[in-house]
Amino acid sequence: MTGETIATAVPWAARAPGERTLDERFEEVFDRYFGEIHAYVAQRLGPDHAEDIVAETFLTAFRKRAHYDPSRAGVRAWLYGIATNLIGKQRRLEARTLRALGRCGPDGDAPGHEEAVALRVSAQSLRPDLAAALAELDRRDRDVLLLVALAGLSHDEIATVLGIPYGTVGSRLSRARRKLRVLLGTHVLEATHG
Repeated sequence: MTGETIATAVPWAARAPGERTLDERFEEVFDRYFGEIHAYVAQRLGPDHAEDIVAETFLTAFRKRAHYDPSRAGVRAWLYGIATNLIGKQRRLEARTLRALGRCGPDGDAPGHEEAVALRVSAQSLRPDLAAALAELDRRDRDVLLLVALAGLSHDEIATVLGIPYGTVGSRLSRARRKLRVLLGTHVLEATHG
């Protein structure tokens, strides 16, 4: 079931008699998307900072749940938008994380199973040379590229998430790919083709 289907099937507007409460519907959304949003944030900021950002993402979503408009975005896109905005507030941290991964790669001796898994996922997705190149991108271009590559969002969803025109998504993605090709040499950026 896609985010749009959930948004249509479970609108967070006024409820009819016998219908589940906003809190019950929010619990379903949390259960469905927490892992996905956490993986996305962990790959962008590292596992140490992901917990706080993801908690803030869902707290913000919960606080604003009555204002959610399913005609504007699916629940999934809405959550990615909140997470991306919060990551934007941490952009220096993200750039430092990417540069660190670029210099030395992920730490193989990470304590704890959950952190080790998150680091392995980051390492698979962000080779050191790619991480260093991503750190060189403009934040807005990096947001678009990573929403495609890490979250698998469509151009329409990204336009909604970032509040930009559809054409701007394509322009930013193209510019990011072009710059990465220059920075990485002739490596093909298959993960970002969408």
